[in-house]
Amino acid sequence: MNTITITLREQPELYLEVEDMTPDYCAGKSAAEIAAMPVYMGNQTLTLGEFFDVSGKGGASAEKTKIIINGDLRKIKYIGLKMTAGEIVVNGDTDMYTGAWMQGGSITVNGNVDSFAGIAMEGGSLVINGNAKDYLGAAYRGDWRGMQGGTITVKGNVGSDTGFCMNGGTIDIGGNTDFHTGIRNEGGKIIIRGNSKGRVGGQMVKGEIIVLGEIERMMPTFLHAGETEIELDGKMIPVQIWQGDTGAHHEKRKGELIYGKVYIKADSTGKEAKADAQKVTKVVKEKKFDRGEKIKLTNAQKAEVADFFKGESGISPADVKKVVKEKFGIDMKTMQASNLAHEIQRKE
Repeated sequence: MNTITITLREQPELYLEVEDMTPDYCAGKSAAEIAAMPVYMGNQTLTLGEFFDVSGKGGASAEKTKIIINGDLRKIKYIGLKMTAGEIVVNGDTDMYTGAWMQGGSITVNGNVDSFAGIAMEGGSLVINGNAKDYLGAAYRGDWRGMQGGTITVKGNVGSDTGFCMNGGTIDIGGNTDFHTGIRNEGGKIIIRGNSKGRVGGQMVKGEIIVLGEIERMMPTFLHAGETEIELDGKMIPVQIWQGDTGAHHEKRKGELIYGKVYIKADSTGKEAKADAQKVTKVVKEKKFDRGEKIKLTNAQKAEVADFFKGESGISPADVKKVVKEKFGIDMKTMQASNLAHEIQRKE
């Protein structure tokens, strides 16, 4: 494998976009050709060599090309953009979009990364030996396709909205997470080895989230489904099972709804989170409530409501809802109340 060393010599005045800093572009090129790589700063098109020293040469293919990037890269965006093979090692902190739309190969960052690292990733490995900011492994703004494959490993902490709209792959977080981890997930696996501030798995429909630390406040729309053991790092770990998000639309398989699962290490859920979630679980089970499920009145109950309004005209849905609430303690939906009001008036 041929190695190319790229070292920052001069900090750019503005943020610098290096969309071609990948083994795919550098394969088969000399140091001079790589230094001539176009880079973008504001509305200017410049060359990589105006800011970096370049040595070495690319391999015969992307698979045989390794790039080592040195320096304070907090103003450098798009390192490893859409790379398909090869290896990148970054010695320093980077700006946004590191490993964005990555399809293969490996990136190791010996430092911290800014937001949107690994967004819409399809394959390969992204290892961050520091912290990551918001929207790690998430979808691009306005898109619903987040991370679809590959592995992201973060040794430190991550920001909010990690794994937003995730469809596949694995995100392994060594530290803590901010809010909204795994929201709108439709697949994949997220491992949180530290704690989370909360709102984990909001609007999640598929996939798995494993939390080894504490969640400050569990989503109230997740149902506690017992305890089990799962395998992680070659060991069996006792966990609580939480299914959800019951506030989202879920597909059915063999007549049963398919839920996403949050596994929390046994005895790790915060007291406040447990109390909130258990209260909601009790209500859900007692009322047999599920998203989109209608609470139906029996024929006897309908007859009792009709008898109450006997001889009256101009019955409104609000009137029906009030009577049903007072008589049976049921919060009827407006559309159901409207239909019942029409049914009563037709019989009159």
